Amino acid sequence: MTRFTANLSIMFTELPMLERPAAARAAGLEACEFWWPFATPTPSDSEVDAFVAAIDDAGMRLTGLNFAAGDMPRGDRGLLSSPSDSAAFRDNIDTAIGIATRLGCRSLNALYGNRIDGVAPELQDELAAENLALAARAAATSEAVVLVEAVNAHENPRYPLTSSDDVIRVLDAVGAPNLRLLADFYHLARMGEPPDEVLGRHFGRIGHVQIADTPGRGEPGSGTFDFTALFDDLDARGYPGWVGLEYKPTVPSADSLGWMEKLRN
Repeated sequence: MTRFTANLSIMFTELPMLERPAAARAAGLEACEFWWPFATPTPSDSEVDAFVAAIDDAGMRLTGLNFAAGDMPRGDRGLLSSPSDSAAFRDNIDTAIGIATRLGCRSLNALYGNRIDGVAPELQDELAAENLALAARAAATSEAVVLVEAVNAHENPRYPLTSSDDVIRVLDAVGAPNLRLLADFYHLARMGEPPDEVLGRHFGRIGHVQIADTPGRGEPGSGTFDFTALFDDLDARGYPGWVGLEYKPTVPSADSLGWMEKLRN
């Protein structure tokens, strides 16, 4: 049966970040994931302790955490492939893995980064491969996997990985055994990739699944995506992981979970 984990960087935003785990637990959820939750790649010990305590005290499980990805509201989409941000990413590796280890999290997402004017794409790709190899090697010490995802070009025109095949080529180029595809079916659907084809080609390479309805990125039922077919396919293939709810609720976040009850019925 499909297990759901709420992305609390995009859900329950009615509340301050540290209050969201308790609110999600009160709404009936047992697990959560986050984008990088701090303003800098290297937060203070007190900031980290407060974040860990908020999840622990709520009785929630952390199932996923992003490495630092830059200023997301400003349009940044990762540090991996940016020469000027590479050192910040490398400084962030141990911090992110340390938080994940404290909370029993075994999945860390590394956003690839946008193309940069004046920097050769080949140089960016070489740098991204180096940084992914470093992150994967560090994550392996905690038996964790590093995820890479495709992002849709409609909202992110400078992000170079826009299909599941793009991501697989990056994973193959690096070759680390604990690199996995993050199958974000919102982004893949926006780019026209049918879920059954993605699963048919790459199921064995998938480390995590995320969802939102299309085209508006709201909760299931707010758009046109066939979630019943996706969940049935995942169950039939024996997907063992969590499904991340990475959607922007169109109603208060707790109310947006009503589709889950309908799914069970």
